[in-house]
Amino acid sequence: MGGVPTTVDRLLPDEDAEALLALTRDIAARELAPQVDAMEERAEFPADAYRLLGRSGLLSLPFAEDVGGGAQPYEVYLQVIEEIATAWPSVGVGASVHSLTATVVSTNASDEQCATWLPRMLGGDWLGAYCLSEPQAGSDVSGIRTKAVLDPATDEYVVTGTKQWISNGSCADYYILFARTGEDPKRGLSAFIVPADTEGMSFGAPEKKLGLACDVTTQVLFDGARIPAAQRIGDEGAGMRVALSALDAGRLGIAAVATGIAQAALAHAVAYAGEREQFGRAVGEFQGMQFLLADMAADVERARATYLHAARLKDAGRPFSRQASIAKLTASDAAMRVTTDAIQVLGGNGYTRDYPVERLFRDAKVTQIFEGTNQIQRMVIGRDLLR
Repeated sequence: MGGVPTTVDRLLPDEDAEALLALTRDIAARELAPQVDAMEERAEFPADAYRLLGRSGLLSLPFAEDVGGGAQPYEVYLQVIEEIATAWPSVGVGASVHSLTATVVSTNASDEQCATWLPRMLGGDWLGAYCLSEPQAGSDVSGIRTKAVLDPATDEYVVTGTKQWISNGSCADYYILFARTGEDPKRGLSAFIVPADTEGMSFGAPEKKLGLACDVTTQVLFDGARIPAAQRIGDEGAGMRVALSALDAGRLGIAAVATGIAQAALAHAVAYAGEREQFGRAVGEFQGMQFLLADMAADVERARATYLHAARLKDAGRPFSRQASIAKLTASDAAMRVTTDAIQVLGGNGYTRDYPVERLFRDAKVTQIFEGTNQIQRMVIGRDLLR
């Protein structure tokens, strides 16, 4: 029961984008969907899947060609993420996180740093992780306690502290680290590029989570790790601005993942309703079931529309922070409703692991939590409206 073929009526900007989405659907159907159930059961990190996506150019889409990117609009990139997540949500999340790390570098690093780091990040050789959250600092970025103290004798920062809830933790090739270089809550953070083989960096055991088992999530521990000052991204103290600006794009990635989860659940529910018979006819012929499926479809379409609107604003160079929060809120809430209703459509079968909808239900929950909880999204939206 790995995957049900889905058809999404997409309005894409050109033939290149059409071909790109066709390639993504083909890879998702042939390579990702057949292994998702077994891999999720084993909570195995899907390294081969990321290598395949990297070799296919699907991890570099929204970045400039001169640094190895695909030069695609964000609206196209997000629809690729949605297609990946429809087949395998954990991989969709990992790909979105990777893009978030590369965004930090491409928009904030020096030309020399971009030339040094981005080709490896975008060429499929490296997978990234985003080290922002801490045990006591989730949505409150100003509460970060990990410290980076400059040693003038070596021009290195000495880093001590603990990061938590890090997707791709212990499996990534590099980490974008946010650490405190000053006491000011908002102007005392700085960002760094940290390769995975940095001495003094270690990892906790993978978290035992409700869903997204293949999205390996760990603590990242820094115990006197030395990071050359040349690996600081932007000015010292600019980390808060760097983190928050990147999160707007990251929230759109999660909105696309949530939409993919909802799309997959809808597809399974529609297929089941057309095949399952009760009282001598398919259950999909009953009006009550049709209304339930219609509401699910409306939720999926709304979710997709909100993230595409925000992406098109971003592509046009216009502010999109409020729209990104609306998209993340709308899509993740939709994913929970649609996966819940998909279980209802399948009845007792939906409650078993013999069918994928219970896994999709578990995968959907965290989309309401990470990249800023939906309560934080409502605060962002409300404050922007009243500004």
